[in-house]
Amino acid sequence: MEVFWTGTISLFQRDKKMSGNTSLIMFPIYGMAAVIKPLSKKMEKRNVFLRGTVYTCGIYTMEYLTGKMLKKKEMCPWDYSSSKYNIDGLIRLDYAPVWFTTGLLYEKILK
Repeated sequence: MEVFWTGTISLFQRDKKMSGNTSLIMFPIYGMAAVIKPLSKKMEKRNVFLRGTVYTCGIYTMEYLTGKMLKKKEMCPWDYSSSKYNIDGLIRLDYAPVWFTTGLLYEKILK
């Protein structure tokens, strides 16, 4: 998913190769999305806005915590410091719609 995302961004930056990238460190971090499956079962009768908001908050929390830990070891593969809506360079608040949608997408994939 990250390679698709970064490749799409590179296309908008006029990179005809549409180069996408990620880090091996991201695999276990993205693997934590598996917690969405049991969480979604507990929330299946809730409305989509609440579910998406819970997923967004969870994704932001894990992104911040893992980023903070990796930053201490100088291993964090992302740095959002140049973004206007960043918190400690670790999360971007303007990505909320992306994480909202991603959480709901994972919910469907993991069912």
